Amino acid sequence: MEKKELFERVIAYFQKEMPVAETELEYESPYGLLVAVILSAQCTDKRVNQITPDLLKRFPTPEKLAESDPAEVFDYIRSCSYPNNKAKHLVGMARMLVSDFAGEVPDDISDLQKLPGVGRKTANVITSVVFNKPAMAVDTHVFRVAARIGLTVNAKTPLETEKQLVEYFPEELLPLAHHWLILHGRYVCTARSPQCRKCGLADICKYYNENRLSE
Repeated sequence: MEKKELFERVIAYFQKEMPVAETELEYESPYGLLVAVILSAQCTDKRVNQITPDLLKRFPTPEKLAESDPAEVFDYIRSCSYPNNKAKHLVGMARMLVSDFAGEVPDDISDLQKLPGVGRKTANVITSVVFNKPAMAVDTHVFRVAARIGLTVNAKTPLETEKQLVEYFPEELLPLAHHWLILHGRYVCTARSPQCRKCGLADICKYYNENRLSE
């Protein structure tokens, strides 16, 4: 199957089966989502959603967080992964938002990546989710699912995966496609035990056809 046709089949499937696909992180503002995404690195959305209400009640604005210190922030986020580093990143992020961006979350990927704790994936999440810009954030789910289905070929890094996906997904679908792949990876195409038998993409999936049909 040609790559273009494969993408068309995948898009058609998700448009039918998952017409609404959104982040599972709970947030009320661009700042709140930025905090949540920084916390979500190697941590579940469920855990982050348990942490952020008290954290953001104490630090409802970048200005409030900028006035704090990592030791105080640590007490609120100790149950997530790497709380020491994330506490430092959150305070540093808030201080830069205040000093360089007038307390507003920028909508530019390059500007976002200047913030402590914000890599390309986080920047892409913010620009696509908050500002609905055509960006493809690649986390472990997107990286795995894209390779298994065959949407990407020999992509060794998240950036290589991003470039291949951006080439074939229509620009206007990129924010939605990001969530399609994440949610599919989270609940169907799981890392250790992919549920191929109940996956509606099995007939066109490279992984399934190479590893399952011969069983």
